[in-house]
Amino acid sequence: MQDADKEFLEYVVKALVDNPNDVKIERTVDEMGVLITLTVNPADMGKIIGRAGNTAKAIRTLLRIIGMKNNARVNLKINEPEGGMRPPREERPESSVKTVDQAMEDLKGI
Repeated sequence: MQDADKEFLEYVVKALVDNPNDVKIERTVDEMGVLITLTVNPADMGKIIGRAGNTAKAIRTLLRIIGMKNNARVNLKINEPEGGMRPPREERPESSVKTVDQAMEDLKGI
């Protein structure tokens, strides 16, 4: 019953994606708890993340519940594919990050 979280994740993810053979799941345990790393086909990333990250949040919540049942802290890391759409945080232009005041000024112009 120790790998129940991994089996659950595999079942859910393979049901969501178009390329189930490309799903790779690694499970590691350390003093911080259980870390499950998920890698999927780049074409399936949108299905796993969901609109505004809601699907990923739901999967993480369910994994935490399974972890609580087994007295373990379970975290999910979703590997971003090579050549992903988003540049790493340190490479993003600062102009894309706005303060609340800047955002309010933008809204006044609408």
